Amino acid sequence: MKKIISIIFIISIGIFSQPKYSPISVMPGEFSRMGFGARGIGMGNAMSSVTEGNLVSYYNPALTVFQQDNSFQTSYSFLSLDRSLNFLNFTRRFDFYSVDSAGNKIVRSSAGISLGIINSGVSNIDGRDGQGIQTGNLSTSENQFFLALANRFSQKISVGISFKFYYYNLYKQITASSFGIDIGALYHLNNQWNISFMLTDINSKYKWDSTPLYQQNGTTTQQNFPLLKKIGVSYNNHDIGLIASLEYEGGPGSYNIIRSGIEYNIYSGFYLRGGFDQFNLSNSDYPATPSFGFSYFKKFGNIVAGVDYAFAFEQYSPSNEQIVGLSITF
Repeated sequence: MKKIISIIFIISIGIFSQPKYSPISVMPGEFSRMGFGARGIGMGNAMSSVTEGNLVSYYNPALTVFQQDNSFQTSYSFLSLDRSLNFLNFTRRFDFYSVDSAGNKIVRSSAGISLGIINSGVSNIDGRDGQGIQTGNLSTSENQFFLALANRFSQKISVGISFKFYYYNLYKQITASSFGIDIGALYHLNNQWNISFMLTDINSKYKWDSTPLYQQNGTTTQQNFPLLKKIGVSYNNHDIGLIASLEYEGGPGSYNIIRSGIEYNIYSGFYLRGGFDQFNLSNSDYPATPSFGFSYFKKFGNIVAGVDYAFAFEQYSPSNEQIVGLSITF
């Protein structure tokens, strides 16, 4: 009897200690799915329908037509395990005018452009040969370069497309690159509500060739990025300075994610925000990621400069994620 109880106890531990596997966790391009900058990560990355503040096409290329003035953003992340994650972005809107019957200039349509870089890597990797002798420190570098174009066809509808180039330097002569596309749309319901739609990483894939390293023993493999689909909704109360957003993202396997965010303009130039990411409707073992942050902006002549900060919980890591950033509007 004691043996039977012991066996049941051991089996039950094994069952409850093994979280349900999520296929997207081991698919390529994970660094590009962590978010962009302190503002986005601080709001749980639920940004595909937010049209206020400094905007970036990473969340939806259709957003760039709502950018006020020229926006430059850069962020640096503090991560554990010798990892790095850095962001750089520039967004600008162009207005096209026509003249009405009274001779007044009116905005006929608007276009937007956004370009930037996401850089990620791991350093201080202990390199050793087949006999265990140390050969020095190694590092990896994975990058996404993007260029997005958008057009606002009417007061209600804007559509954008983002062209993305990935480059991954894994080890010595082992590299991979890829070209992918994001397509996004936004429906401006009224002055308070927006609805967004987006497809991410169309055609993105890594093709690996180990022949330069292993010669005739080398092989070629292909890894496809997950094709992700997003639907988002946001609410903006201009009177009290409140933005709230909710987003669904679906992908391969059991990847059905809900994320949300909120931003509150406490007083002029100071914003508080919070959110959560990665709440998986199909997998309760998949850890959700709460986050919070703030921004402070100050005007210097025709330039508005701001400092951004975000803190995000990172599961299975010895420390959590912190992002600091600089935003300049001119």
